[in-house]
Amino acid sequence: MPSQPEPTLPEPRRPEPPTGVKARRVLRNPRIWVVPGVLVGLLSLLMSLLYLGGILDPRGDLHDLPIALVNTDRGATVAGQQQNLGEQVVTGIATAPGQGDAVSWRQLDEATAKEQLASGKIYGALQVPPEFTATVAALGGASERPARPTVLQYTNPGVGSLGSSLAAQIGQQAVHQASLALGAKLGALPQAQGAGDAARLLIADPIALTTTVGHPIGNRSGLGLSAFYYTLLLVLAGFFGANIIGNGVDVALGYADNEVGPWRARHPVVPISRTSTLAVKCAMSVGLSLLTSSLIMLAAAVILDMDADHLPLLWIFSVCASSAVGLGVQAINAAFGGLGLLISMFVFIVLGLPSSGATIPLDALPSFYRFLSLFEPMRQLTDGVRAILFFDAQADAGLTRAWIWIAIGTVAALLFGFAMTRYYDRKGLHRTVPELA
Repeated sequence: MPSQPEPTLPEPRRPEPPTGVKARRVLRNPRIWVVPGVLVGLLSLLMSLLYLGGILDPRGDLHDLPIALVNTDRGATVAGQQQNLGEQVVTGIATAPGQGDAVSWRQLDEATAKEQLASGKIYGALQVPPEFTATVAALGGASERPARPTVLQYTNPGVGSLGSSLAAQIGQQAVHQASLALGAKLGALPQAQGAGDAARLLIADPIALTTTVGHPIGNRSGLGLSAFYYTLLLVLAGFFGANIIGNGVDVALGYADNEVGPWRARHPVVPISRTSTLAVKCAMSVGLSLLTSSLIMLAAAVILDMDADHLPLLWIFSVCASSAVGLGVQAINAAFGGLGLLISMFVFIVLGLPSSGATIPLDALPSFYRFLSLFEPMRQLTDGVRAILFFDAQADAGLTRAWIWIAIGTVAALLFGFAMTRYYDRKGLHRTVPELA
C-alpha cells in the first residue's frame, strides 16, 4: 500500500492582543480623571504650602531663640569710679528695645553656659571677658595703640548650621549696638576730650567681637546636618520597608498578584485573618529593621566615615526608631487599606520634614510647625540622633524625649492596628481574593 503522508500539525499562533476599549475612549471619560486629579492636586498643593511655608522667612518667624549672655568682667576704676561695664553691656543687650520675642537672652554663669552649649540647649553665647572694664579704662590714655575691649562669641554647630548662623548674626548685631551705646558714654568722659582722632574713632565704637566654636563637632558631620540625614534614612527605611513587606506578604498569601513586566503570577490563597496578617507584617518590619539599620550604619560610619561616637547606642536607637516607623505604617495600612499609603506618607514624611527642626531651627518656624513638632516622629528621632552624634549621648540633650516617643509610638501603633483588624474580623469584613480577568 502506498504510504500515507503524515499529518502536519498547525503552527501555534501567537495570541492576539485583546481588543476592546481603546485608550482614547478611556481618557475621554471624565470620571477616570476625578479621583487621581483630586488626590494629586491636593498633594501637590499641600506639599508646596507645607515645605515652602516654613522656610521663606526664618528671621521674621524667630521666636525665643535661646542665646546665653555671660559676664565674667571683674570691673575696674573708670573716671574715678569703680564700675563693671561688662554688667552694663550684658544688661543693655538683654533689654535692648525692638527685639520683640525673637530672642530669649539667658544670663548665665560661664559653667552653665558651657554645659548648655554641650547639650544643645542654646544656639550660641556672648561672653564678656574678665579684663573688659580695665581695657575700656585704658582707651584714650597715653598708649598710642591701646588694646581694644573684646566680647567673645561662641557658636554651636551641633544644633544645625542655620541655627548657629542665626545666633551668630544676632550676637554680632547686639554687640555692635552695645558698642555704640558704650562709645557714646565714653565720649562724654574728660579723658576722651583730649584724645587724638584715631583714639576718638576707637572710643566711638570700642568693642571688638571674636567668634569661636563653643561646642565643636567633627569635620565629617555635614556642618551639623548629618544627624538630620541619618534620621531621614531611618524614617525612609521604616516607611518603604513596611510598604514593601506589606505587598510581599499579600502576594505570598495569595491576596495580590505578583507582576514583573508582562508576567503575572498568583500564589494559592492562604485562609488567614486580618489580625494574623498584621502580626506577620509587624514581625517582619521589626526583624528587617535589624538589617536596614545595620546597613545604614555600615554605609554612614564605615564606608563614608561619618563622625559618630557611641556606635552601639546609635545602632540600638536606629533599630528601635526604624521599627517604630514600620509598625506605624503597618497599622495605618491595615486600618485604611490603599489609602493608608497616603496617610502614612503625610504622618511620617510630608508633615515630618518641615517640622523636624533639623534644617531650620524650631525657633525660626511659624507657630503651626512648632505645634507639629510636639508630636511629629521625625522631630523626636532627630533630637535623639543629634544627641548621640553631637552631644555625647546626654539624656537632657533630647535623647530621653526621643526614647519616650519611640515607646509611645510603638504602643500606639500596635494598639490601633490590632484594634482595627480585630474589629474587621469580628464584623466579618474578611479580605476578598482578587479575581482573574
